[in-house]
Amino acid sequence: MTVWVGTSWKMNKSIAESGEYARGLLAALATRDAGAVRPFVIPPATAIATVAGILGEDGRVLVGAQNAHWEDSGAWTGEISVPQVADAGARMVEIGHSERREHFGETDETVRRKVAATLRHQLIPLLCIGEPSTVKDSGGSTEFILEQAARALDGLDDDHVARVMIAYEPIWAIGEHGRAATVDELGEPFAALGREYGGRVAGLLYGGSVGLDNAAALLGIEHVDGLFVGRTAWDLEGYLRLIDIAAGHRRSTSEDHQ
Repeated sequence: MTVWVGTSWKMNKSIAESGEYARGLLAALATRDAGAVRPFVIPPATAIATVAGILGEDGRVLVGAQNAHWEDSGAWTGEISVPQVADAGARMVEIGHSERREHFGETDETVRRKVAATLRHQLIPLLCIGEPSTVKDSGGSTEFILEQAARALDGLDDDHVARVMIAYEPIWAIGEHGRAATVDELGEPFAALGREYGGRVAGLLYGGSVGLDNAAALLGIEHVDGLFVGRTAWDLEGYLRLIDIAAGHRRSTSEDHQ
């Protein structure tokens, strides 16, 4: 089973800094036994080509884009299309992050269009879902995230759904002021996601205040196939330590099943 460990750098890192990180990652992976761990890195748009140029030929690390428009071309000032990010070397597109929903007006419908466009061009959609604290406090987390996912995947056949990755990122747990979720809090949402999408999608990931202190416990939650990490992985050493934790988890899980 593949264990995914990915990071989005958001609006951070220059082209030079991105290249330095990518070269360091490539060199470090050459000396590590990462096993079934599959890393992915999502730099800012300005650095996709640089990072993909360093990591792309190796093939072990997927490079992604943080956003892409649903149209292939046109009068969409300031936007970037899926063919354009693919041309820069991206093989994955992050879609529907709560920051884009809150600050840039993304809706379930635009998210659905972006997922469809990403699949149309043979890239991997990384669909982000997650509920605000008000929904969590009212006991509606599971219903909320299942509805978000269903709307984003509406109209797709099973073959297309199988190429989608879903990252559950509760809004109350992400960002600088987020509160780390406990294993108990995540059990029910992932049980529901597992019932609906386990074995149907490319992976079910967790993101939200992931750190070196809780990564192993998060990976131990049933139906969690990997981690989508923010600040801890912006530093290369932190990202490499997360990959090591995931590799150790994968080895111990394999031994338990022998």
